[in-house]
Amino acid sequence: MAAALKTLLEDIQACRLCEAALPHDPRPVVQAGQGARVLVIGQAPGSKVHASGKAWDDDSGDRLREWTGLSAEEFYDPERVAHMPSGFCYPGKGSGGDLPPRPECARHWHGPLRDALPNVQLTLLVGQYAQKRYLPRGFARNLTETVRQWREAPEGLFPLPHPAWRSRLWMAKHPWFEAEVLPDLRERVRAALQNV
Repeated sequence: MAAALKTLLEDIQACRLCEAALPHDPRPVVQAGQGARVLVIGQAPGSKVHASGKAWDDDSGDRLREWTGLSAEEFYDPERVAHMPSGFCYPGKGSGGDLPPRPECARHWHGPLRDALPNVQLTLLVGQYAQKRYLPRGFARNLTETVRQWREAPEGLFPLPHPAWRSRLWMAKHPWFEAEVLPDLRERVRAALQNV
């Protein structure tokens, strides 16, 4: 099983499915280990993560680790936490920020990678792309309502806003997130990792 996961990760890192659509060479970013108990599904790497090749290696990652209560050591331990973005490569810049994740990645790689991670107990759906893919159709009308209804999400799924700098403004408007959602998130993350 571990050998199969190793081969799958090598195949993902060698992927060139969307090469023609990218403004740079592909550099898929993924992290997974056979024992991973928490799976983080985000959007797509930003320019800093593209440069380093390390998931969430930017300010957003600092904020996400703070939200989860995980240390960098825990967050980057593939036997504890797996990282599977909606799009594995940095999509480039658009007029209002980064472009959306390329759709080829999730269609081609998410199923096999999720199947190769049998110990995952908690999946964090970070941002609207992950939420639209994994939450039931019509779960909520927008991201704020999706996060507000985190308790109604299917078992093992936990919706979160993207932890970009804009999330500070969003959190200021929605104090329930810090008061109610984050304590529950940290508790569920700890529960998932308690036997690791």
